[in-house]
Amino acid sequence: MSRILSLFLGVLAAALPLTAQSGAVSAPVAAPHVTVQLVGKEAAVSPSGVLDAGLYFKVEPSWHIYWKNAGDAGEPPKIDWVLPKGVTAGPLSFAAPKRLPLGPLMDYGYEGEALFPVQIKLDGSVKPGATLPLTAHVSWLVCQERCLPGKADLKLNVPVAAAQTAADGATLSLFQRFEAQLPQPLPAAAKAVFQPTSTGFRLAVETGRSESQALFFPEDEDTLDNPAPQKLTATANGFQLDLKKGPYLTTQPTQLKGVVELADGRNYQIVAVQGSVAAAPASGGKSFGKLLSTAGFAFLGGLILNLMPCVFPVLFLKGLALVNSGNEERGALRAHGLVYTAGILASFWVLVAVLLGLRAAGSGLGWGFQFQSPVFLGLMAGLLFFLGLSLAGQFEIGLSMTSAGGQLAQKQGFAGSFFTGVLAVVVATPCTAPFMGAAVGYALSASPAVTFAVFTALALGLAAPYLVLTLQPAWTRLLPRPGAWMDYLKQAVSLPIFATVIWLVWVLAGSYGAGLLAALLAGFLLLAVAGWFLGRWPAKRWATIIAVLILLCVVALDALAPQRLASAPQSSTETGTAHSAPQSWSADAVAKAQAAGQPVFVDFTASWCLSCQVNERVALSQPQVQQAFAAHNVLVLKADWTRHDQAITEALTALGRSGVPAYALYVPGESSPRLLPEVLTPGLVLDALNSLPTR
Repeated sequence: MSRILSLFLGVLAAALPLTAQSGAVSAPVAAPHVTVQLVGKEAAVSPSGVLDAGLYFKVEPSWHIYWKNAGDAGEPPKIDWVLPKGVTAGPLSFAAPKRLPLGPLMDYGYEGEALFPVQIKLDGSVKPGATLPLTAHVSWLVCQERCLPGKADLKLNVPVAAAQTAADGATLSLFQRFEAQLPQPLPAAAKAVFQPTSTGFRLAVETGRSESQALFFPEDEDTLDNPAPQKLTATANGFQLDLKKGPYLTTQPTQLKGVVELADGRNYQIVAVQGSVAAAPASGGKSFGKLLSTAGFAFLGGLILNLMPCVFPVLFLKGLALVNSGNEERGALRAHGLVYTAGILASFWVLVAVLLGLRAAGSGLGWGFQFQSPVFLGLMAGLLFFLGLSLAGQFEIGLSMTSAGGQLAQKQGFAGSFFTGVLAVVVATPCTAPFMGAAVGYALSASPAVTFAVFTALALGLAAPYLVLTLQPAWTRLLPRPGAWMDYLKQAVSLPIFATVIWLVWVLAGSYGAGLLAALLAGFLLLAVAGWFLGRWPAKRWATIIAVLILLCVVALDALAPQRLASAPQSSTETGTAHSAPQSWSADAVAKAQAAGQPVFVDFTASWCLSCQVNERVALSQPQVQQAFAAHNVLVLKADWTRHDQAITEALTALGRSGVPAYALYVPGESSPRLLPEVLTPGLVLDALNSLPTR
């Protein structure tokens, strides 16, 4: 009977405000749906002591108050002190909160009751026997389906004595319960790191044991999509959480601060720094299936990449070489195909290694990042111009290397096949084929092993057409026999090569000013002179030496001139046809339009992206599409990635993309944007716009 009575009295004490005893508790203030008090852990404090005080709330059932980060809505309690001279108050401490769903939103806060401890320090100037008056102006927000602000003035009088005196048992019990819920620092041997992913962050925390339960509460607002589930993966010494980035996050955080809540009531305060997070062991075949499907899309994207205007001329040159060597023995043909494939694989692996290294160092780069360098663009323009001169017939290079006989010539032939594969990769990077965007975005946000696997599949897709022909020599019988037509066709291929040179010059001039034009044209003149020496005296060593010296001068000119002129302001020339000119993209512009209920269409583009330019002319600039944008009151924004822009890189990463083109339609009321394919038609854009909800 006595145990039942004790339990009843305990429940009654928890349900009622604390009574003022020994000066440790202020008078309660009753407000709508909440009662608030100041409480002290000590009934008396010494002149140089520390009073452990607290702001205590009793909340009606189904109502709640808020943590320091309220989540999607709300505000935490605030306190302003009026204190005697020589007395200072620290900040409020917050226990680990609960996730409180409210419709489509998620709040972080407390139900039932909550205590926010705070330390009051005395400097010794208050003498024993005096009374310490502590006055606090308190404000809060209490919510259910609706929210009510509240405020109160609370006063706690604490005696100053020669020695500290503990408060009554009920008050001590209250402090003990809530102090046990305060987050603790991570153990000294533990660590926390996070890595950006295509949709948010992967948080890895080591606690010294495998964790089967974990939730992360971020301290900073807008960091996470609060209602999104947090996928837990247990590791040998802790856990990993896959977290979705907040829709209004505008800059990539350098650290994730917050509280992790684990099983058995354990809570830790963490500050996770950015770093590389090793992939946790896959559970079941789901992860393997995801990798397999992504690699399949990457392979298909690599196949289609052969048809892109960037790559097709290079592949066509290899096709001509194959026709010219149709009588070569089967083993040699296969060797050329394998060496060509090796050139593509090696180039992709080097590119992936660079991207992963920069990602580990904290940089955000994506597919085609090298085309944001004026030095690279200048050197590429010179290389293709020199290749075009050879194809046009000024001198012989390239095809002769793949068909000559003899031991030395065989080495040159294999070198030609290898570096043709390298060239195919170099010129492929400004293009994004269908199926490539999601695959590359997933790969760059995954573990290094997965990244290499997906890019290897992409490389094999790019190499597959030529490799298959060399592995099946019988199929070469379908190709026409060598003849004079090959020379004419080779000269005709120089035209798209020169067209590519014009495009690269246009990109440089548009992005870095017309000052680069003179340097580039001077370089082209020197290249023409070098080609004349090689064509006029093809077998003379001295002519080759002169040509090499001229080429070195061109390389130096292309490398130094852009560095001196790259600081020129970026041209405002639009890459597309001017109808209703889009505005410049910014995360704030997207957020403001969404807050006003306006749809937003974001065109992630770059002047060096050929696929972007085709989509612009074929779809986005068409009159019916422009009229649809206006009819649906869509704000059209252009995110120009011609030069490296970290904010655009982070926005692409949040969309699961690592390069351009990318097209996102932000619909009011939807937490995630709708993504359109990389290859657009007017019909695709019109269907997306017509699916917008009517207002």
